[in-house]
Amino acid sequence: MSDHPTDGPRLSLDGTTALPPTHVAAVVTYLEMREPPPPRERVPARLAAIGADLPRYRALYAAIGTPWLWFGRARMSDEALLTILGDPNVEALALVGEDGDIGLMELDRRRPGEVELAYFGLVPGSVGRGLGRRLMEEAVARAFSRPIDRFWVHTCTLDHPGAVDFYRRSGFRPYARAIEVAPDPRLTGALPRIAAGQIPLLAE
Repeated sequence: MSDHPTDGPRLSLDGTTALPPTHVAAVVTYLEMREPPPPRERVPARLAAIGADLPRYRALYAAIGTPWLWFGRARMSDEALLTILGDPNVEALALVGEDGDIGLMELDRRRPGEVELAYFGLVPGSVGRGLGRRLMEEAVARAFSRPIDRFWVHTCTLDHPGAVDFYRRSGFRPYARAIEVAPDPRLTGALPRIAAGQIPLLAE
Protein backbone atom coordinates (compact mmCIF):
# COMPACT_ATOMS: atom_id res chain seq x y z
CA MET A 1 0.00 0.00 0.00
CA SER A 2 1.19 3.50 -0.79
CA ASP A 3 2.19 5.86 2.00
CA HIS A 4 -0.50 8.31 0.85
CA PRO A 5 -4.02 7.93 -0.58
CA THR A 6 -4.12 7.80 -4.38
CA ASP A 7 -6.81 8.46 -6.91
CA GLY A 8 -9.17 5.57 -7.49
CA PRO A 9 -12.87 4.78 -8.04
CA ARG A 10 -15.19 7.62 -7.17
CA LEU A 11 -16.89 7.12 -3.81
CA SER A 12 -19.60 9.17 -2.18
CA LEU A 13 -18.03 11.82 0.03
CA ASP A 14 -21.29 12.53 1.79
CA GLY A 15 -23.18 9.31 2.41
CA THR A 16 -22.69 5.64 1.76
CA THR A 17 -21.29 3.75 -1.21
CA ALA A 18 -22.64 0.27 -1.92
CA LEU A 19 -20.15 -2.59 -2.27
CA PRO A 20 -20.73 -6.03 -3.73
CA PRO A 21 -21.06 -8.75 -1.08
CA THR A 22 -17.83 -10.29 -2.38
CA HIS A 23 -15.75 -7.34 -1.12
CA VAL A 24 -14.69 -5.76 2.16
CA ALA A 25 -13.81 -2.15 2.89
CA ALA A 26 -11.84 -0.36 5.57
CA VAL A 27 -10.88 3.17 6.51
CA VAL A 28 -7.09 3.44 6.50
CA THR A 29 -5.22 5.89 8.72
CA TYR A 30 -1.65 6.88 7.85
CA LEU A 31 0.66 8.01 10.65
CA GLU A 32 4.25 9.25 10.71
CA MET A 33 7.04 10.10 13.13
CA ARG A 34 9.56 12.74 12.06
CA GLU A 35 11.86 12.30 15.05
CA PRO A 36 12.04 9.72 17.82
CA PRO A 37 10.50 10.36 21.24
CA PRO A 38 12.90 11.34 24.05
CA PRO A 39 15.00 8.31 24.98
CA ARG A 40 14.13 6.41 28.12
CA GLU A 41 15.35 3.28 29.78
CA ARG A 42 13.82 0.25 28.12
CA VAL A 43 13.81 -3.47 28.68
CA PRO A 44 15.30 -5.14 25.58
CA ALA A 45 12.91 -7.40 23.73
CA ARG A 46 14.01 -10.87 22.68
CA LEU A 47 14.04 -10.62 18.90
CA ALA A 48 15.01 -13.12 16.23
CA ALA A 49 15.56 -12.39 12.54
CA ILE A 50 13.10 -14.27 10.33
CA GLY A 51 14.91 -13.53 7.09
CA ALA A 52 13.67 -15.67 4.21
CA ASP A 53 12.18 -18.38 6.44
CA LEU A 54 8.77 -18.35 4.74
CA PRO A 55 7.07 -21.04 6.88
CA ARG A 56 8.03 -19.18 10.06
CA TYR A 57 6.96 -15.83 8.65
CA ARG A 58 3.65 -17.10 7.30
CA ALA A 59 2.81 -18.93 10.53
CA LEU A 60 3.45 -15.82 12.63
CA TYR A 61 1.67 -13.52 10.19
CA ALA A 62 -1.38 -15.80 10.24
CA ALA A 63 -1.40 -16.15 14.04
CA ILE A 64 -1.40 -12.37 14.45
CA GLY A 65 -3.39 -11.24 11.46
CA THR A 66 -6.08 -13.84 10.76
CA PRO A 67 -8.33 -12.58 13.60
CA TRP A 68 -8.15 -9.09 11.99
CA LEU A 69 -8.46 -10.17 8.36
CA TRP A 70 -4.85 -9.34 7.44
CA PHE A 71 -4.53 -10.54 3.86
CA GLY A 72 -1.74 -8.57 2.17
CA ARG A 73 0.93 -11.20 2.67
CA ALA A 74 -1.51 -14.13 2.80
CA ARG A 75 -2.52 -13.70 -0.84
CA MET A 76 1.07 -13.19 -1.99
CA SER A 77 2.94 -15.99 -3.76
CA ASP A 78 6.05 -17.45 -2.15
CA GLU A 79 8.15 -15.97 -4.93
CA ALA A 80 6.76 -12.45 -4.43
CA LEU A 81 7.09 -12.67 -0.65
CA LEU A 82 10.67 -13.92 -0.92
CA THR A 83 11.50 -10.94 -3.10
CA ILE A 84 10.45 -8.66 -0.24
CA LEU A 85 11.85 -10.58 2.70
CA GLY A 86 15.09 -11.31 0.88
CA ASP A 87 15.75 -7.64 0.19
CA PRO A 88 18.62 -6.35 2.37
CA ASN A 89 16.58 -3.21 3.11
CA VAL A 90 13.72 -5.21 4.63
CA GLU A 91 14.01 -6.55 8.17
CA ALA A 92 11.43 -9.00 9.51
CA LEU A 93 11.85 -9.82 13.20
CA ALA A 94 9.97 -12.12 15.53
CA LEU A 95 9.37 -11.31 19.17
CA VAL A 96 10.13 -14.58 20.91
CA GLY A 97 8.32 -15.72 24.03
CA GLU A 98 8.70 -18.77 26.24
CA ASP A 99 6.72 -20.96 23.85
CA GLY A 100 7.77 -19.53 20.51
CA ASP A 101 7.10 -16.49 18.34
CA ILE A 102 4.55 -14.08 19.76
CA GLY A 103 5.09 -10.85 17.82
CA LEU A 104 6.11 -9.48 14.44
CA MET A 105 7.96 -6.31 13.45
CA GLU A 106 8.73 -5.68 9.79
CA LEU A 107 10.79 -2.63 8.83
CA ASP A 108 11.01 -1.56 5.19
CA ARG A 109 13.88 0.78 4.25
CA ARG A 110 13.60 0.43 0.48
CA ARG A 111 12.65 4.07 -0.05
CA PRO A 112 15.55 6.45 0.65
CA GLY A 113 15.17 8.69 3.68
CA GLU A 114 12.35 6.82 5.33
CA VAL A 115 11.38 3.61 7.08
CA GLU A 116 7.95 1.99 6.88
CA LEU A 117 6.67 -0.13 9.72
CA ALA A 118 5.14 -2.52 7.23
CA TYR A 119 3.71 -4.97 9.77
CA PHE A 120 3.51 -4.90 13.54
CA GLY A 121 1.50 -6.99 15.95
CA LEU A 122 1.22 -9.59 18.67
CA VAL A 123 -0.52 -12.96 18.80
CA PRO A 124 -3.87 -12.64 20.64
CA GLY A 125 -2.72 -14.17 23.93
CA SER A 126 0.13 -11.69 24.27
CA VAL A 127 -1.87 -8.47 23.93
CA GLY A 128 -2.25 -6.31 27.05
CA ARG A 129 0.96 -7.35 28.79
CA GLY A 130 3.16 -4.41 27.84
CA LEU A 131 4.91 -6.39 25.11
CA GLY A 132 3.61 -4.16 22.34
CA ARG A 133 5.21 -1.12 23.94
CA ARG A 134 8.54 -2.90 24.26
CA LEU A 135 8.37 -4.10 20.67
CA MET A 136 7.54 -0.59 19.48
CA GLU A 137 10.47 0.87 21.39
CA GLU A 138 12.72 -1.56 19.53
CA ALA A 139 11.11 -0.60 16.22
CA VAL A 140 11.65 3.12 16.82
CA ALA A 141 15.25 2.58 17.93
CA ARG A 142 16.02 0.52 14.83
CA ALA A 143 14.24 2.91 12.47
CA PHE A 144 16.19 5.92 13.73
CA SER A 145 19.50 4.09 14.09
CA ARG A 146 20.51 5.90 10.90
CA PRO A 147 19.45 9.37 9.64
CA ILE A 148 15.96 9.33 8.11
CA ASP A 149 13.31 11.93 7.35
CA ARG A 150 10.45 9.94 8.78
CA PHE A 151 9.14 6.65 10.14
CA TRP A 152 5.62 5.81 8.99
CA VAL A 153 2.89 3.22 9.37
CA HIS A 154 -0.69 2.64 8.32
CA THR A 155 -3.52 0.84 10.06
CA CYS A 156 -7.20 0.37 9.29
CA THR A 157 -10.60 -0.23 10.83
CA LEU A 158 -10.29 -3.98 10.28
CA ASP A 159 -7.36 -4.02 12.72
CA HIS A 160 -7.35 -3.99 16.53
CA PRO A 161 -9.63 -1.12 17.67
CA GLY A 162 -6.85 0.29 19.84
CA ALA A 163 -4.26 0.42 17.04
CA VAL A 164 -4.49 4.14 16.18
CA ASP A 165 -4.39 5.17 19.83
CA PHE A 166 -1.39 2.90 20.43
CA TYR A 167 0.52 4.41 17.53
CA ARG A 168 -0.29 7.94 18.67
CA ARG A 169 0.88 7.19 22.19
CA SER A 170 4.06 5.77 20.68
CA GLY A 171 4.82 9.11 19.00
CA PHE A 172 3.22 8.80 15.57
CA ARG A 173 1.07 11.62 14.15
CA PRO A 174 -1.87 10.86 11.82
CA TYR A 175 -1.59 12.73 8.52
CA ALA A 176 -3.95 11.13 5.97
CA ARG A 177 -6.92 8.86 5.54
CA ALA A 178 -8.14 6.60 2.71
CA ILE A 179 -10.71 3.93 1.96
CA GLU A 180 -9.42 0.51 0.93
CA VAL A 181 -11.68 -1.92 -0.93
CA ALA A 182 -10.59 -5.47 -1.71
CA PRO A 183 -12.07 -8.88 -2.51
CA ASP A 184 -12.98 -10.66 0.72
CA PRO A 185 -9.92 -12.90 1.33
CA ARG A 186 -12.15 -15.57 2.86
CA LEU A 187 -13.85 -15.98 -0.49
CA THR A 188 -10.65 -16.01 -2.54
CA GLY A 189 -9.07 -18.69 -0.36
CA ALA A 190 -6.34 -16.43 1.03
CA LEU A 191 -7.80 -16.82 4.53
CA PRO A 192 -10.01 -19.49 6.12
CA ARG A 193 -13.73 -18.82 5.97
CA ILE A 194 -13.93 -18.70 9.76
CA ALA A 195 -11.38 -15.86 10.00
CA ALA A 196 -12.41 -12.59 11.66
CA GLY A 197 -15.85 -13.65 12.79
CA GLN A 198 -16.62 -10.07 13.85
CA ILE A 199 -16.69 -9.13 10.14
CA PRO A 200 -19.72 -10.79 8.54
CA LEU A 201 -19.18 -12.98 5.50
CA LEU A 202 -21.86 -11.80 3.06
CA ALA A 203 -21.36 -14.04 0.05
CA GLU A 204 -21.01 -17.79 -0.30
